[in-house]
Parts: sequence; C-alpha cells; structure tokens
Amino acid sequence: MNSFGKLFRVSIFGESHGESVGIVIDGCPAGIPLKQSDFEADFSRRKSGAKGTTPRKEPDIPRIMSGVFNDRTTGAPLMVLFENTNTRSGDYSQQKDIPRPGHADLTAHQKFGGYQDYRGGGHFSGRLTLGLVAAGVLAKKMIAPTTISSSILEVGGSRDIESALDRAIENQDSIGGIIECTIASVPAGLGEPFFSSVEAVMSHMVFSIPAIKGIEFGAGFRAAKMTGSEHNDNIISTAGTTETNHAGGINGGISNGNEICFRVVVKPTSSTHQTQRTINMVTGRMEDLSIEGRHDTCIALRVPVVVEAAAAIVIADFMLQAQQAGPIFNHKSE
Repeated sequence: MNSFGKLFRVSIFGESHGESVGIVIDGCPAGIPLKQSDFEADFSRRKSGAKGTTPRKEPDIPRIMSGVFNDRTTGAPLMVLFENTNTRSGDYSQQKDIPRPGHADLTAHQKFGGYQDYRGGGHFSGRLTLGLVAAGVLAKKMIAPTTISSSILEVGGSRDIESALDRAIENQDSIGGIIECTIASVPAGLGEPFFSSVEAVMSHMVFSIPAIKGIEFGAGFRAAKMTGSEHNDNIISTAGTTETNHAGGINGGISNGNEICFRVVVKPTSSTHQTQRTINMVTGRMEDLSIEGRHDTCIALRVPVVVEAAAAIVIADFMLQAQQAGPIFNHKSE
C-alpha cells in the first residue's frame, strides 16, 4: 500500500494539489539530533527552478508534527508535513475524461473507479517524493558513518548534460536519464538470501520512486557479456575487500563490505508540449491532446537526492534488523 519497511517503517500521504503531502516514520531510535534546518541541503537538491525543471516552486518548509522534542527524536512516530501552496488545478480539468499518455490517469481511473484526485497526478505525483527525502535525512543520520551519494551520468543518451537539455528545450520535448548511486562504508552481513536480499529490497524501494524504469547493480547488464573469471571479484583481504566490484558490493543477497553501487533509469517526463493521441473516455474516440501545466523537461535532474533517500531508508532498516549482533548507531554525537 503506502508503507515500506520492517523496523524502520515509512508511510506517505497526500496528493499533488491537495492541502498537503508528508510522511510518517516509525521505528526511529530516540535521541537523534533533528531540527528543521537539517532538511535544507537535501530539499534544495530536489527543488525546481533550474534549467530543465518545472517552474512550479513550493517553499517545502517541513513541519515536524510529532516525534521530536528539544531537537531530538523521542522514539515515537515522527510525522513531517508539507503544505501545498502553489497549485494551478485548472490545468488538469480535462484529465478527468481524457487520460494523458504515459501517466497514471487511466490506471488510476480503472483502479479507483473515477474517485481519484486527478489534479497534478494526485497521489501518483512525484510531489510525494518530498516525504521520502525527509525520511532520508533522518536515515542518513542513523546509518553514519555509512554515506550515500548519487549523481547523474547522462540525460537524453548524452553525457553532455547541458547540450542535451538545450536540445530538449528547443524541441519542446522531454528526456530521461541515468543516475548512479554509491553507498560507502557499508557493514558486511546486511540482507538475507532470496526474498529479502539487498538487491530485492533496494529495488522494491527504488521502483517506488515515480519515473524509475530500470535498475542494475555493479556491472549490471554488462555482466551478460563477461566471462565468470572476468566478473568474479578477487578477494584481497580477510575483511572481504575485493580487487574489483562487479558484484556491486553484494554477494548472495548480502552486503560484502565493499561499496554498494547501482544505477537507475529515469524515463522521460510523460508530460510534453508535443501533441499526442489518446482516448476520450466519454466519446470513446481518439483525439489530439495538448498538455497544459508546468512540467519538467528532464525530471532526472531532481531524482539523485530521492534515490539517496530511498537507499538510506533501506540501509537503516537493514541495520536495525541486524542490531542484535552489536551496536550500530552512534547517534548521541552531533
């Protein structure tokens, strides 16, 4: 449904053009320093306004409604709420009867019988990733000294990001991208074989981010062209350090102590200024559709910090599950 995690559990709520969006975090240890300013750095990386992103701007001020007292987590469920203040719902009036290609308009109608909030994508909107980023800020504190970083490798099939964006803007069309995420100083032994492997749980969480269409770990799809002797990572220390990292820091579904590395594919933004063809749900006829509203030329530009948050949530949950093996967190320090 709308929740994820075993011990570190997050639940998202809200709609793109509703009163608010937010997240409830359960299972957070008590005593972790947390105040409003802690969210600013990651929120700024998700914000719109730069070239290739939507002109819709929201203040994204986090209101910590519960779970924090005297700038420390209390151990109770932590709720963070964000008000929606810059909506233009009239731009989406036709989506009730005319589903946009590539969007969830049609599937939402089929699943919820027409009762869904269709404005701005409603509960399907990337706006809800703001809550994930908020949970990621907390999770990153919990997993220290493990660190997570993500960066854009390419957009529109090119590593020249500026040129690719200029072409897309000129063509009035959208483009996708590839993002790489690296998790450093990962304890060995996280994860389980098969259904709760690191790859399985990480993929589950990452695919919960709207617009993600693919994921690969380590050598990924390149492994299909390698021999076993090429793909195997020679072990060079008793701690499990390897000479290469084609496995992406995971063997048998369990972290091996090396960096966990994966890449994700972000599809082109479904909303585009190009005229498209779709079905009119009332007349049953195909017709031209010109999409109004404010949209990202390349949503991938704003996704790296969301991927980091998703990864941090997964690692924090795995660490809590492994906590009985010994102390993991050192959250008393600032």
